[in-house]
Amino acid sequence: MSQLAAPRPPHAVASVRRIAGLALPALVVLAAEPLYVLVDTAVLGHLGRVPLAALAVGGTVMTLVVWIGTVTAYGTTGRAARRFGAGERSAAVAEGVQASWLALGAGLLLAVTMQFAAGPLARALAGGGSGEVAAGAALWLRVAALGAPGLLLAAAGNGWLRGVQDIRRPLYFVLGPNLLSAVLCPLLVYPAGLGLVGSAVANAVAQTFSGLLFAGALIAERVPLRPRPEVIARQLVLSRDLLLRGLAFQASFLSATAVAARFGVAAVGAHQIALQLWFFTALMLDALAIAAQSLVGAALGAGDAEGARSLARRVAVIGGACGVAFAVLIGVGAGTVPSWFSGDPQVHDQAMAAWPWFAAMQPLAGVVFALDGVLIGAGDVRYLRDLTIVAALGAFLPAIWITYALDLGLGGIWAGLTLFVVVRLVALLLRLHTGRWAVVGATR
Repeated sequence: MSQLAAPRPPHAVASVRRIAGLALPALVVLAAEPLYVLVDTAVLGHLGRVPLAALAVGGTVMTLVVWIGTVTAYGTTGRAARRFGAGERSAAVAEGVQASWLALGAGLLLAVTMQFAAGPLARALAGGGSGEVAAGAALWLRVAALGAPGLLLAAAGNGWLRGVQDIRRPLYFVLGPNLLSAVLCPLLVYPAGLGLVGSAVANAVAQTFSGLLFAGALIAERVPLRPRPEVIARQLVLSRDLLLRGLAFQASFLSATAVAARFGVAAVGAHQIALQLWFFTALMLDALAIAAQSLVGAALGAGDAEGARSLARRVAVIGGACGVAFAVLIGVGAGTVPSWFSGDPQVHDQAMAAWPWFAAMQPLAGVVFALDGVLIGAGDVRYLRDLTIVAALGAFLPAIWITYALDLGLGGIWAGLTLFVVVRLVALLLRLHTGRWAVVGATR
């Protein structure tokens, strides 16, 4: 009589379909927040320039909170995935418990701090603009910041649920509250007459609701909920490295915009168009990186270093293929896409200087994003931190300031961005080849 085959570990079924099955829901979750911001912007845009400008200022600050949440999620996914791959699902969820305590503490601190810091921050960001804009932005921030604990709890929840390869609940827990917010926002702004404050209330309600859903999922797992300072400390170290890596990115993109502004209004307008499209393609590629985090972490947790290396190669190829597809679409749209954002012929001309570099870097960026996810899933975050800082300080920033000094224009800036991607690609491929990142075991 034939014996039943033993169930395969979760990483063993990481076919292209499985990778896509994790990446596509992650993409929907990643896209939910930007789509809500578009709805919010459209609603407040009809109130006039001052509320819209106030939202722009306040939203810039809240974007940083979202970024902190993303870092929390990424760090938690890799740690939880290792435990899950080792067959220790309860321990994987326990990582989520500690990440949630960390997120709740950080969220409460941000919510309280913003009640005092919103005014100075709004005035600083508004610059020499209208005092009415700064006052509106400060009011919006104080109310919206009340949702910070929920926002960060949701980020931690996304992290551990991805780690245990639960792709359904994050989808519902993020989309549901965002749809609620999209309905509440116009109702509170117009019929309820709350104006700008109505937008902030809708924002805070949705984030709190989302955080409660993720917290409820954690409680339903019936694992100990006591905080463990030693685990939280390890998660803080991981988050620190990811934050430093993120700061290197922020410094790079801010510097690029600053240099573009020195080439004139048309140049900075064209740079903004290309940069926002770059962020859009990065968002889509980031979904693949999230799938890589979960699957590679699970493989290493199960002691399968060869399986992890095979997964790394596979997601790199998929990332490159996605990048090629984006490059083709960007190339075909060169004559029309810039006109969707501006009717100024000078802006179009400037966009054409950036466009070839923007298109050419897509296949390279597809591989880089995929391998970023592999190394985050493997817990090799210190290497990623150091690589990003070296690539930013040693390649990208010198390139764009040379571009300014030699008056190379927008094409020089985007050549510098491409160099930034190339340096990271080479270093990531070398790291992949050494295999030193593939450390097996439930923890690293």
